[in-house]
Amino acid sequence: MNAQTAAEPLDKKFLTPGVMVLILLAVNGIAFVLARIFFGIGAVTNLNDQYPWGLWIGVDVAAGVALAAGGFTSAALGHVMHREDYHAIVRPALLTAMLGYTFVAMGVVFDIGRWYYIWHPIFMWNGNSPLFEVGMCVMIYMTVLYIEFLPIITERFMGRVHLKGILSHLTRPLESVLRVLDSTLSKTMFIFIIAGIVLSTLHQSSLGTLMIIAGPKMHPLWQTPVLPLLFLLSAVSVGFPMVIFESLLAARSFGLKPEMEILSKLGRMVAPLLGIYLAFKIGDMVIRETFVYLATLTTASILFLLEIVLGVIIPLRMFLSRFVLKSPLWLFVASSLVIFGVLLNRINTFIVAYTPLFADKPYFPSIGEISVTIGFVSLLVLLYRALVLIFPVISVHKEYVTPISKYSIRGSVK
Repeated sequence: MNAQTAAEPLDKKFLTPGVMVLILLAVNGIAFVLARIFFGIGAVTNLNDQYPWGLWIGVDVAAGVALAAGGFTSAALGHVMHREDYHAIVRPALLTAMLGYTFVAMGVVFDIGRWYYIWHPIFMWNGNSPLFEVGMCVMIYMTVLYIEFLPIITERFMGRVHLKGILSHLTRPLESVLRVLDSTLSKTMFIFIIAGIVLSTLHQSSLGTLMIIAGPKMHPLWQTPVLPLLFLLSAVSVGFPMVIFESLLAARSFGLKPEMEILSKLGRMVAPLLGIYLAFKIGDMVIRETFVYLATLTTASILFLLEIVLGVIIPLRMFLSRFVLKSPLWLFVASSLVIFGVLLNRINTFIVAYTPLFADKPYFPSIGEISVTIGFVSLLVLLYRALVLIFPVISVHKEYVTPISKYSIRGSVK
């Protein structure tokens, strides 16, 4: 009898007290979204001509794109580098990225003034606009993520389609479609995986390009010509911590044993990535001599120091500790600090550092903006929970007595 790890739908109940709270938060957010659609963006947000973007762009879009980086970093590790021992975390990371980019797209839709014109970039191209490049890459990459998720769907339903009644004659055609789709994707999936990695590097950096053109409206602590590189490096750095964070949370929520052997190995890769990011961040500050802005205690200088110290330096030291790498709790804390640092960096860059030249008052998000953001996060968690209960996403440890067949390895044991 050998212990094996197989991805399969989790046999857990969906509704819990925590889930009920998330449902209430999601419903509250949806109510404000409907108000935004029917009464206009000004009725729900504090945005105006001086502040054309705020919380929804800074958190829902910019931070959402960065925190979904676990999808392409884990894909690169598991598929491109052929590190087979990391495959257990690839599917959860893929699902998190797919849902993350879906809500990023929704954030963009509701943030623009005339949300029903969201289709314009598809047909009205502007090659000189970094925002156009971001929009196109996000749309294409989101499509790629859904294609990458298709094998999990075929795996779940292939050989299990048994329609009854007047729909029974559709059973065989649907089964044929699933098998053809499964066979085709198994031969072409490498194309989509590579495309996803390339697209991710493009739009992660282009978000930084978007803020460079803000010019003097940006605070010097964040306004730098290497902002695209810093955005890309920070996204790569937060990829594995996000996978660790999600994996430990899922294990806790579903009562599963944490994949500490895998997560500890991932943790060892985080410190060098954070070190590279920190070196470029400090080096840029020294070259441009913007460290002089830290001599005076202001909102910008305090938030910049929090971003660097709490979000980079402290977790960098923690990920160098063997004790932290072996402890689920401290590994979770270290990963949370990295996530906090990247989240704060995007808030600082898009909101704190951005000051219009003729603004008569500072921007602060409204209750509606905050409610929509919290509602989106709650809805993402609810969908994640539902999908792992339906599809073989999370790997669980099982005991197998007989030799494992092709389909049992893939998590399709009946």
